[in-house]
Amino acid sequence: MQNSTKIVLPEAIKKMLDRYELESLQDYKNAIKEIVQELALLALWRAKFFEKAAFYGGTALRILYQLDRFSEDLDFTLLKPDKDFDISKYGKIIQEELKSFGFTTRVEKKKKNKNSAIDSAFIKMNTIEHLLVIGVPHETSKTTHPDEIIKIRFEIDTDPPQDGAITENALLLLPYPFSVKTLRQEDLFAGKVHATLCREWKGRVKGRDWYDLVWFVSRNIPLNLHYLEMRMRQSNYWNHKNKLTHQDLLKLFDKKIDALDISSAKEDIINFINNRAVIELWSKDFFRQISRKIILMK
Repeated sequence: MQNSTKIVLPEAIKKMLDRYELESLQDYKNAIKEIVQELALLALWRAKFFEKAAFYGGTALRILYQLDRFSEDLDFTLLKPDKDFDISKYGKIIQEELKSFGFTTRVEKKKKNKNSAIDSAFIKMNTIEHLLVIGVPHETSKTTHPDEIIKIRFEIDTDPPQDGAITENALLLLPYPFSVKTLRQEDLFAGKVHATLCREWKGRVKGRDWYDLVWFVSRNIPLNLHYLEMRMRQSNYWNHKNKLTHQDLLKLFDKKIDALDISSAKEDIINFINNRAVIELWSKDFFRQISRKIILMK
C-alpha cells in the first residue's frame, strides 16, 4: 500500500516521534503502539475515566516511570467494584481522539467471560497505513503484509480489592499536558508480583513479567505485601487463614521458578527491548537471587 499524497504530521506527533531511535521496522511499530497508547490515555482523561479508574501494569511503568521496555496492553483497575461497568462506552471516544491526530482505528469489545471480573476491548489499526502516516520509508515497510493489524488490548478489572492500594496523579506533557491516575510504585510492584506468580502461562511464559520484576528490584522499590495479599485473595491464589508473610512469598517464588522455562521467557521479551545483553544472565538461579532481594514496604 503506497500513498502518493504527502502526509503532514501534527506537531505534537512529531515531538512524540522524536523521542525514539527509529532504525528497524520493529522500532517504528513499537513507536506507533506507544503513541496510540498515550493518545488513548488522553481520550480517557477527557472523558473523566480517571475519576473511576487507575492506570497500572507494564504500560503504566513504561509511560509514567520510564521502564526500559515496550509494552502492548493498557491495564486499568476500577477504584471501586462495579459489576455493571461497560468498557464499550469509551470506544468511540478513543476512536475520535485518535482520528483527530490522523490515526484511523476501531475499538472492538471482547466478549466477557461470565466468571471474569475483567472487561476488555481491542484498539485495532492497519499496520502499513499507519507506518505511512508517521512517514516510514516504503522500503522499510514493504515487508509488512497488507492485512497486518496492530492490536492494543484495553483491559479493566471491575472487581478490585477494597484495601491496600493508594492512588496518585501523574502528569504527561505530550501530546498536550494531562493527568493520569495511577497506583503508587509500591502497589504497582504488588500488581506485577501478582501477575508473575499467578498468571496462567497457557503455553508461553510472560517473560515481560520477569523483566519488570528485575526492574523493580534494581531500583529498590519496596513491595506492598498487604496489597499483594489482597490481590491474591481476590483471585483465589491465597486462601489461607494466615496473612501472607515474606517467607510465604519466597516459597511461592521458588515454586514458580522451578517450573519456569527460561528460553520461553527470553523469547517473549526479545521484541520489547533494545539491548539483548540485559537478559543474558537469566536463569532459575538468577531469579531466585532476585526474589531474595525484594524489600518490603514498612
